[in-house]
Amino acid sequence: MKFTEDHEWLKEDGDIITVGITEHAASQLGDVVFVELPEIETQVAKGDEIVVIESVKAASDILAPLDGEIVEVNTAIVENPALVNEDAMGDAWFFKIKVDDPRALDDYMTEDEYKDHIGE
Repeated sequence: MKFTEDHEWLKEDGDIITVGITEHAASQLGDVVFVELPEIETQVAKGDEIVVIESVKAASDILAPLDGEIVEVNTAIVENPALVNEDAMGDAWFFKIKVDDPRALDDYMTEDEYKDHIGE
């Protein structure tokens, strides 16, 4: 797995990357009450705002970590946003993206680097 400075995790499976938010991010948000996901087949560029998350504390966006095409979304978290707080690193993934260049993952942090980033 790789991690972004914006507290997203990226799990690679060939040229398909599963994206979610870290437990740290979920705890900072508080109880998640709403999630809006992108449409399948949407072309995204790194940095595009593509997911909206609302919690009892704040609203937040997830940015596309890589250039590519959205190939799958997790409708379970739309139907039950609390899943994000219950299993942020597992069942509460947000979307899968077919990336244009899988080598772009090299720009992101390892788990140890991420832990240092958040002070764990």
